[in-house]
Amino acid sequence: MITELGHFALILAFVIAIVQMVVPLVGAHFRWPGWMSVAEPAAQAQFFFTGFAFMALMWAFITSDFSLRLVALNSHSAKPMLYKISGTWGNHEGSMLLWVLIVSLFGAVASVFGGGLPPTLKARVLAVQASIGVAFFAFILFTSNPFLRLAVPPFDGQGLNPLLQDPGLAFHPPFLYLGYVGLSMAFSFAVAALIEGRVDAAWGRWVRPWTLAAWIFLTIGIALGSWWAYYELGWGGFWFWDPVENASFMPWLLAAALLHSAIVVEKRESLKSWTILLAILAFGFSLIGTFIVRSGLLTSVHAFASDPERGVFILYILAFFTGGALLLFALRAQAMQAKGVFGLVSRETALVANNVLLAVSCFVVFFGTLWPVVAEMAFDRKLSVGPPFFNAAFSPFMVLLGIILPVGAMLPWKRGLVGRTAWRLRFVFALAVALGVLAWAMQTGRSGLGPIGLFLGVWMVVGAFADLWLRGGATGRFRRMLRLPRADWGKTLAHAGLGVTIFAIAGLTAWQDEDIRVAELNKPFVVGAYTLELQNVRRVQGPNYRSTMADVEVTRAGRFVALLNPEKRDYPVSRMPTTEAAIDYRILRDLYVVIGDQQANGGWTVRTYIKPLANWIWGGCLLMALGGLLSLTDRRFRVAAGARRTPREGVPAE
Repeated sequence: MITELGHFALILAFVIAIVQMVVPLVGAHFRWPGWMSVAEPAAQAQFFFTGFAFMALMWAFITSDFSLRLVALNSHSAKPMLYKISGTWGNHEGSMLLWVLIVSLFGAVASVFGGGLPPTLKARVLAVQASIGVAFFAFILFTSNPFLRLAVPPFDGQGLNPLLQDPGLAFHPPFLYLGYVGLSMAFSFAVAALIEGRVDAAWGRWVRPWTLAAWIFLTIGIALGSWWAYYELGWGGFWFWDPVENASFMPWLLAAALLHSAIVVEKRESLKSWTILLAILAFGFSLIGTFIVRSGLLTSVHAFASDPERGVFILYILAFFTGGALLLFALRAQAMQAKGVFGLVSRETALVANNVLLAVSCFVVFFGTLWPVVAEMAFDRKLSVGPPFFNAAFSPFMVLLGIILPVGAMLPWKRGLVGRTAWRLRFVFALAVALGVLAWAMQTGRSGLGPIGLFLGVWMVVGAFADLWLRGGATGRFRRMLRLPRADWGKTLAHAGLGVTIFAIAGLTAWQDEDIRVAELNKPFVVGAYTLELQNVRRVQGPNYRSTMADVEVTRAGRFVALLNPEKRDYPVSRMPTTEAAIDYRILRDLYVVIGDQQANGGWTVRTYIKPLANWIWGGCLLMALGGLLSLTDRRFRVAAGARRTPREGVPAE
């Protein structure tokens, strides 16, 4: 009964989304307040009914209702409760229901907290947001209905993909979708502004918190996915330039560019056309990511579905929204004339450089991701574009971005002097160079990647905090620093987090040790500064799997370090093996051990990695997200920040 109610609620939400798409848009065109006011209750009702449908599907997974086709294909009665719940979105149909739930959530939040928006703009924003919901409601109901019943329910289900039975993957998709779909609000603001024919400083203030929220969620989602790949897949890496990894990374790059571009619109009323274009492209790349994951166009361990029919439907959605928005952008180009004028050397120019580097790096990733498909279709050649291409093509843009970031963040608006600003950072530069040279001198037989990464990391982290320090003045420095806006502190933490991540990636890539061997029981072997001994391999029964577990003792200079238990698991229901790495986490390094197959001589294949600074990668990502969250709490950047303030007596309005 609950399942049928959920199905009915989903259909009702679809109908309400159609009403929300049409009525407020007509009302805004004719300036009819009653019609425009429909948008707010419709957005909230749409979220309520979509949420009910999602909870009904989750209840079916929790209670193991195998009469529901989706539950029978993606769950099992023996699964732990966490994975029964996460199974709700651990499949194509359920994940798309989560997608539309988040679309409706952002619309509902905008309806509640958008009180400062002009009525016509608010009505159009909510109408455009509803149109996105309509497209995906139709996609779910006509091609991917999660509420289909089975005529003859099985006794038990087929189980969830074992790779998804992990806490990291339980939380990774919701955060990623909050970021993906959150960019739909920036898209809705952009299209609504194009329809109105007005983009001004207030619009820049309105669009920034939505973009910032989406960027925060994307940062957390990507970090969780990277961490999961690191410890769960057993190959020792945190990033493989997999097509689906790239699908989430490209919108993140464009969202970062959009954030910085919107600052120029707000402060100087410049870069209007570019900012609108970024808002369209950022959401467009989110749709491209959805297409890649679900069309079968590119193979990936992360892919949800490989149904070409569904892929074509998503391709139509992508073409309609992105193509339609770009057409409207071309027609309204004359309405986005820049007002602010700035010099060649200024903070505006630095932000333009930031945008160019982020956008170009995004298109480099896009080219590398889709080129194998283009080559096969156009030239009948099978090509593989892997990490060597991406590392070589992408890294220079990030290095250049890291170099200009501290100086660009300190340049004054309108016009400035590079020499004067760089001179203020002379001690930071000297410290970064000294530590980079020290790292080069201490390493033997290594590349320059590690020292360059250390230089960039110190330059960006210390440079970010030096900006706050210098703004504190000569007297009462700490008091003035603490009184700076939260957005300034957030910017500092985000830039520092990027510096930490760049240094950690460079250090791990340059300084890691790797060892692959056939280890025999009770025969120690040395990897780097550590001695490892395979003491035992035993069979273990898990809650819904059987495991081959090893006991590996690690010592250093005769002192006990850790007892690690790498595993090979076999899930009888899905008949799929997985590798579970054992990791000894430390502040400066990880010791990573993987057990392989038994060999003819009785030994076992053992892979060992010593990974310096591994945890700093995700620490830097969390620092970036924390910086974004701190900025989001700044009163100037809240959703209603665009509301016109009443000037206090005796104080001129801004």
